[in-house]
Amino acid sequence: MEATGPNDVLGPYADVPVTLEAQLDRRNFSIRQLMGIEPGSVLRMNRNLGEHIEILVDGTLIGFGEVVISDNSVGIRVTKWHTSIR
Repeated sequence: MEATGPNDVLGPYADVPVTLEAQLDRRNFSIRQLMGIEPGSVLRMNRNLGEHIEILVDGTLIGFGEVVISDNSVGIRVTKWHTSIR
């Protein structure tokens, strides 16, 4: 029996475009706090350094990753996929 790859399983859906997001964190601010933000301000988030960030496709959580610097660009190293997408 021949092994099947993702494109064989997905068939005509393999090229459907989706939106991939890497979400660092969310935080609530009051309007007063937002109005006080100026260029150079540092927005402290609730997530600790080294914690995994969420990877979402069309708003659905599919895995986790960590922020990396690659060739002067910010990237995401995937650390874990949800088993339901594999």
